[in-house]
Order: sequence, then structure tokens, then C-alpha cells
Amino acid sequence: MQITKTLIVSAMLAASAASFAHGEKEHAKGAVPMKMEQKEWGIGGHSNAVKRTVEIRMTDNMRFTPDLVEVKQGETIRFVHVNGGKVMHEFVLGTKKELDEHAALMKKFPNMEHDEPYMAHVGAGKKGEIVWNFNKVGEFDFACLLPGHYEAGMVGKIKVVAK
Repeated sequence: MQITKTLIVSAMLAASAASFAHGEKEHAKGAVPMKMEQKEWGIGGHSNAVKRTVEIRMTDNMRFTPDLVEVKQGETIRFVHVNGGKVMHEFVLGTKKELDEHAALMKKFPNMEHDEPYMAHVGAGKKGEIVWNFNKVGEFDFACLLPGHYEAGMVGKIKVVAK
């Protein structure tokens, strides 16, 4: 009986881990409609509302360029993420607290899959993008939360100023 329970629990955990698989797979934007949820740092934007495009380069030296972006409150930005490296990188918007919590979760579940409008997962040599509306004033963060990348300093800031 104990072996059966152990096998069932193991199978459930394996299935759960598989559903969070990250791997080298890029997320299919638009395949399933993303929920647009208000966050402290804004809300997912619509392509037809984009005011400007900001290219963010990612490299294997664990840096973003630029690592500071200033936007005006209410501005909708298209971020184009260019991964010039040989490994997967990601761009996740949030508060420092949210990013710290997510990074800790990524350490426990390094293959975790997630697809939120404030995240882009970009394979080596590929491009990705997100569209985000910064409807709240403040300083927010972005980071690559893949294990080891965040700790190596792959972070940046978004400064949202009043109109």
C-alpha cells in the first residue's frame, strides 16, 4: 500500500513538474488569450496603443542593455527582447518583492513554465516581445529569473514619471 501511494504521489509530482516545464521552448504568444490583470507596475497593453518600442538586449554576461528605461505614466511600450547569448533568458517586469519571490520559486522549480503578459522567455539567438501599459507612477524592476541569472545581476529598472 505504501509503495502504491508513493508511486501515485511521484506520478502526480512528475505531471505537475511537466506542466511547468520551461526548457528551451519559447512561449506561444497569442495561442491562448492572456488575462490582463492590473499589477502594481501596470497592466498588459494592446498593440494598437503602443507609443514607442524599446529594444532590450540580453547577453550571457547576465546583463540587460539598457538596464534603465524611463516612461511616462499612461504610456504603452512595446519591449522587443533580443537574446544575443547562447542560453535562454527571460524578461520579467515586477516589483523587487515580486521578483525576489518568483526567483525563489524558480530555484525550487527551475523548469517552471509561466506565461503572463509581463514576461518574455527568449531562446538563444531569438527575439521576443511584450506590450505593457505603465498606468502607475513609480520605480519598478525587471529581471531574468532563471536560476543563477538573477543572482548574477541580470536586472534593470523602469522609472515611470507622471505625465
